[in-house]
Amino acid sequence: MLDLARPGARLKTVLAVSSALALAVSGCAKSEDDDKGTASPQNSQAQQQVTATAAAGATCTLDKFGGKKFDPKSGVVGFSQSEKEANPFRIAETGSIKDEAKKTGVSGLRATNAQSQFGKQISDVQQLIAQGAQALVIAPLNSDGWQPVLAQAAAKKIPIITVDRKINATPCKDYLTFIGSDFVAQGRRAADQMAKALGGKGKVAILLGAAGNNVTTERTQGFKDEIKAKAPGIQVTFEQTGEFTREKGQSVTEQLVQSHPDIDAIYAENDEMALGAVTALKGAGKKPGEVKIVSVDGTHAAVQGIVDGWISAVIESNPRFGPLAFQTLTKFLNGEPIPEKVTISDREYDSSNAKQALDYAY
Repeated sequence: MLDLARPGARLKTVLAVSSALALAVSGCAKSEDDDKGTASPQNSQAQQQVTATAAAGATCTLDKFGGKKFDPKSGVVGFSQSEKEANPFRIAETGSIKDEAKKTGVSGLRATNAQSQFGKQISDVQQLIAQGAQALVIAPLNSDGWQPVLAQAAAKKIPIITVDRKINATPCKDYLTFIGSDFVAQGRRAADQMAKALGGKGKVAILLGAAGNNVTTERTQGFKDEIKAKAPGIQVTFEQTGEFTREKGQSVTEQLVQSHPDIDAIYAENDEMALGAVTALKGAGKKPGEVKIVSVDGTHAAVQGIVDGWISAVIESNPRFGPLAFQTLTKFLNGEPIPEKVTISDREYDSSNAKQALDYAY
């Protein structure tokens, strides 16, 4: 398992992931309302690889936070999903939360989906609070704009665990902790793969993620910093948001091949945009590998794209937060210290392992 932490970047103390967690989370839920909780055979091995590292720094305890202990099995836990269940990442993420809740006996899970509308997500979470949620797991659409929710949750001492994206607020005061990938490291790893694919020289376009969240900012920062340090012969000559969607990734790439016909490679900040780019390149008459593509996520379709020769490499962004989210909440309620950030481990796919690793993709 590849660990995102570099030497000295964070404590190497690995949060224990029990055997119960190892088989828990499914990456194949079909929709927001599918709560069968059945893990697919193709992801059974992937579940066993969910591990995390705890960031160095301050920790939070139940006494420090000021909340009340309750039993998650009989209590009410709210989950707020941010985006439509069209993106494989979101399907896997929601499936993970629901599967783990069912496996560990959390009968009071209430899930909502904001359908990619930030205003709806705010009202969704406010409604969960009004319905008596004692803890919240939130996959934020944006990092800013959460003050109304945070104030209401703080007044009732409701612990909030954010997954995948951060909320710009104070841990152990406004929320409990963040569980997600090291997005800067993802960008660095994507840059390393890009340098390998281009032989250290070429012109690269970046399909940026959606504005207003830390994922886009940090994946861009990590990529640019690593290219500058390790591959100065590579130039970033084009940047435009693809909004993390396949359709937008395709349309931007269609414009790109017209305005920058000499482009050598594309860094897509998620797989959906990368797959849109592949469609655009096919439409432009490009051959597999003629324009190198490196992306971030780890979806089955993108890893298959490596096998087919259209994508050079994919850095995984692990969506299987269910085990870590409920484990973290249980530890917190039992009085154990919780770090302000828990970094989930991510794989990496390229031509050397993509075919064999297809079963690990989601």
